Amino acid sequence: MNSLNLLKKYIIDSQIFVSVMGTFFAVFFMFEQDTIKTPTIALIFITYFSGYLYTKYQNTGKLFYKILIFNTVSGIISVLLIINNHNEYRLLKWFIIVVLGLLYDSSFLKFFVRKIPLFKIFYVGLTWALINSWLILPEFNSEIFWISWLFITALVLPFDIRDMESDTVVTFPRLIGVQNTKYFAYLLVFISLMLSVLYLKTPFSTAFFITSIFTFFLIYFSDNSNKDSYFSFWVEGCSGLPFLIIILMKYF
Repeated sequence: MNSLNLLKKYIIDSQIFVSVMGTFFAVFFMFEQDTIKTPTIALIFITYFSGYLYTKYQNTGKLFYKILIFNTVSGIISVLLIINNHNEYRLLKWFIIVVLGLLYDSSFLKFFVRKIPLFKIFYVGLTWALINSWLILPEFNSEIFWISWLFITALVLPFDIRDMESDTVVTFPRLIGVQNTKYFAYLLVFISLMLSVLYLKTPFSTAFFITSIFTFFLIYFSDNSNKDSYFSFWVEGCSGLPFLIIILMKYF
């Protein structure tokens, strides 16, 4: 039990886990496009980690100032990584994605995206999809964008089911009910899977197929009475699963 509590505190609650899963999802597409670069992987992780830290701890008083210092240093490191390994256009793309992250949920703004009814799931999917299809590649890849956007949008819906009693804005579970929200999530995952079959190389579409089956099961059993670890570990882990599966398929 103590080990599980430590895992939750230092890996999940610290935002390391979601950042690693987001990085894995991006690396999956980098691998498929044969564009693996260590500096780019580092850039993706730093961007996710600093962004999620900011979102979670922005209203924590003194702790937030430490987070702000950390994020400032992270921003400088990210800029240096881009300048030394990429070009000015990559820097512009990174800056736009960072701004989109700030617009999602920033308490210093009078109005931010998270307050818009029903829009949150699509916006989170958008930022992840732009990282996978735009930031990490020389040119925008529309197929990877739609695969990523649909899949991540679907993964956000179980979190809306988890939070349906505490959310202060209208979400899909509150508007159309839990079961219809699950149907919507199934549809999004299915379309994403069909696109992966059409546009990704066979080993990668196979890995995505296995991931989709696992995701269907997690969506099916999503309920707001589930433990938080169900969502923050298992559902969140779906984004990193395609990369882990392709590694197992390739090397074992």
